[in-house]
Amino acid sequence: RLVMVKYRKMLNNWEAIYVQKIVKLMESQSKLTIIKWALNYSYEHLLPIWLRSYPEDNRPLEALVAASNWVDGEIKLPEAKKIILNCHKASREKEDNPAAQASARAIAQAASSIHVPRLAIGLVFYGLLAVVYDKYGHSLAFNQVEKYAELESYNLINSLQNISIKNEIIPAKFNWKC
Repeated sequence: RLVMVKYRKMLNNWEAIYVQKIVKLMESQSKLTIIKWALNYSYEHLLPIWLRSYPEDNRPLEALVAASNWVDGEIKLPEAKKIILNCHKASREKEDNPAAQASARAIAQAASSIHVPRLAIGLVFYGLLAVVYDKYGHSLAFNQVEKYAELESYNLINSLQNISIKNEIIPAKFNWKC
């Protein structure tokens, strides 16, 4: 009899030091900076995870392109949202591939930040999990997952620090609802 290994679908330790560091940094930045960070990180770190498993399925890429096009003023929000919803759908279809599923979820959240900037926090809870599963597998004990997520968070933090504007005069307002 085949037994399915239970894996985490997201990280959830809101109190983790690395999560709070990212939250504080996000709170100091404008909506546009948050969006650009989320999209850049997704293109660089998460999209490759998806494409290694599903090179013919472009829904996550299309979501990133749609969000980028919205930033550039090339499309309206309703059009971008329709495309982004397809990325959410792609993630729900990949229960058998935890790394790809988490990467698509993170990409969808990053792209959705064009509408609600706080959704970029999905890079922490889904994106770091995707990277951990991609590098180390999904059969780790959860304390190991958390340890590796914290290590991987340095890339995420650095990517936000690199794009951050010092003394941002109009930081985004967040209602975390956590």
